[in-house]
Amino acid sequence: MDLLQLKYFRKVAKLNHLTQAAQELHITQPSLSQTIAKLEKDLGVPLFDRQARKISLNQYGEVFLEKVDAALALLEEGRREITDMAGLDQGTVSIDTTFLPQFSEFINNFRSTYPDVRFRISQVSTKENQEQLLESGEIDFYIACKRKERNGISHLPIQTEEIVLAVPFSHPLANQESIRLSDVKHESFIHFKKGHSFREDTDELCKKAGFTPNIVCETDDYKTIVELVKSGIGIAFSLESILDKENPFHYLRIEEPICQRTYQLVWSKKRYLSSAARMFRDLLTEHYANEIDHI
Repeated sequence: MDLLQLKYFRKVAKLNHLTQAAQELHITQPSLSQTIAKLEKDLGVPLFDRQARKISLNQYGEVFLEKVDAALALLEEGRREITDMAGLDQGTVSIDTTFLPQFSEFINNFRSTYPDVRFRISQVSTKENQEQLLESGEIDFYIACKRKERNGISHLPIQTEEIVLAVPFSHPLANQESIRLSDVKHESFIHFKKGHSFREDTDELCKKAGFTPNIVCETDDYKTIVELVKSGIGIAFSLESILDKENPFHYLRIEEPICQRTYQLVWSKKRYLSSAARMFRDLLTEHYANEIDHI
């Protein structure tokens, strides 16, 4: 049993798909299958149930995955501690966020001061997947708007921004500056797919306003939403921070209910944070605190 086998096993276990796992690992499927088969032979038990092209963890695999996750997380912490011994300037900060457009300027400023610090940024989008990445040690932080209180998890609010509505210029409401959310209860909406944190937030706001939005089109991509609103298919929620004067539609502020998102930086107390990650956290918190002070 070796480290490569464990990493390959975890990838297959997370995806439940050999071909997709092989593609993400940049190896051939036969090579991956042979590695998994050798691991199972070493352990003396099968780790997966195989039916035709489908593969899924069995009871042995589920127990083993839990231990593999813990072992790889500890090894990653060890790597980070050793990196710290070499100095802050050589660290890596791993983050999952859908907050990237508003966040990129700070990362650029941070790297101007610490040019050798590298960033690994993912955009998982669902809270459940973000928490899994945090607990496994695959990321240092995630940025989210809502989270359940849990032992061993710390969080700090870093920014609050306004949620607005985007409507085509041809829309009857395009001559107004603001509305109540209930004014659009009969409108057709374009939105992110269910599970996306922004979708969850706005669904809750619509519920407060007394209606369920009529979602006529769902997508994973904000640029697609922009094009669909432009074409007149429907209206969409957006964020004040990403308003662009060149966007081909009109923005409406929402008077009632209060429509805002407060972003939080979240990390695990149980996992080791490198010096680079701790410095990043402290400077990010200070940066947004200063922004609030100047409002």
